[in-house]
Amino acid sequence: MTKRMLLAVLACLPFPAAHASPPAASAQAAIVARIEADVAEMVDGINTKDIDKATKFDAPDLVSMESMREPSVGAAADREGLSMAFRYAPQWHLRLIDQAVEVARSGEMAVYRSTYHEDSQRNGVAYTHKVNFLVGFRRDADGTWRAHWSIVCAQSPSQKA
Repeated sequence: MTKRMLLAVLACLPFPAAHASPPAASAQAAIVARIEADVAEMVDGINTKDIDKATKFDAPDLVSMESMREPSVGAAADREGLSMAFRYAPQWHLRLIDQAVEVARSGEMAVYRSTYHEDSQRNGVAYTHKVNFLVGFRRDADGTWRAHWSIVCAQSPSQKA
C-alpha cells in the first residue's frame, strides 16, 4: 500500500474530535440537576440510615477520603464504613448549607461541592460542626452518573449545638 493510499484510508476512519464541543446550556443544567438530585438521595440515605440509598451512586472504584482517617477504596469499603458509622452514631444527621456543581466541557464529568452541618450526639448531648463535601462524578458507559471519589473535610471541631 502506498503512502497516499494509507492516508486516504486513515482520512475515512472515525476519530474523536481533539476538542469536544461543550454540551448546550440546557444539557449542562440537566446534568447539574441530576447530580444535585443524586447527592440529595445519598444524603437522605445517610439521614434515614438506609445504606442502599446512601451508597447507590458509588462507583466500584470509589476512593473516599475524610479528615483524620485513611482513605477507603471501593464501594464495598464505603458501604462497610457507613454501616459502622450508622451503628456508632445513630443520631448522625446532615443539613445542607450550600452546594454547587461544575460540569466538564465534555459533559462526561462533574464536581459536586457543598457545605453541610453535621449533627450528632455524644453522651446525650447534641453536637454540630460544618463540613466541606467534594465528589467527583463521571458518567459511566451505561449513562449512570457515579461517584468515583469523595472528600469530607471538617471546617472546625464539633461544638455543642
